[in-house]
Amino acid sequence: MENTEWIDIWKQQNAKIEKTLAINEFLLKEVINDKARTSLKSLIQLKTAGIIAFVFYLLLLSYALVYALSNYSSAWNYFIVSISVIALVNIKGFADYVKHLVWTNHINYNGSIMEIQQQLSRLQLSIISHVKTMCLQFPFYTTFYLSDKWFPREAGSGYLIFQVVLTSAFIYFSYWLYKNQKPENLDKKWFRNMIAGSGGKSVMQAMKFYQEMEAFNRDDKQA
Repeated sequence: MENTEWIDIWKQQNAKIEKTLAINEFLLKEVINDKARTSLKSLIQLKTAGIIAFVFYLLLLSYALVYALSNYSSAWNYFIVSISVIALVNIKGFADYVKHLVWTNHINYNGSIMEIQQQLSRLQLSIISHVKTMCLQFPFYTTFYLSDKWFPREAGSGYLIFQVVLTSAFIYFSYWLYKNQKPENLDKKWFRNMIAGSGGKSVMQAMKFYQEMEAFNRDDKQA
């Protein structure tokens, strides 16, 4: 058999192998896409339920704020300021949940792995930012019930110390959480648990699927 015939046969076999690898990669990507969709279904359910909960909570906060403003006296100052901040933070949280739901439903699974990973990474970073923002309201849950009719003038020294320590502790806790909730800490269990409640776990699982696929493709090419 002449060399040209051997070369033709080799080219045909190589083309078949490349075609088979392409088909296998396509099928693997479809399997990974299905796994990612399944993982993100819980995120969609969480965000949908969260949006409904935010609506009811914001209505409650709005009613309380309107009532306080309608019956305004200086005794309502602590309440008005505290509830206003809590409401603003939760409005931002509501907007984040809507955004996350839209982004999740518009992930382009037909795109490249890199494009899908970029969309998931954007979603993950936004969830982290959301959780950081929500922490800012914590100190105001320790002040909304105060009134200048009795605080601090008529409050005993024991209660005064207790209130200052309580609010200061929540301020420090909120600051610490805000400062330490960043992508660099995703390897820490406490941080993963923090963002899991806002859907971070589902996104991390989906990202892991595509990372495993990338690793498989690299190993396959090296082999």
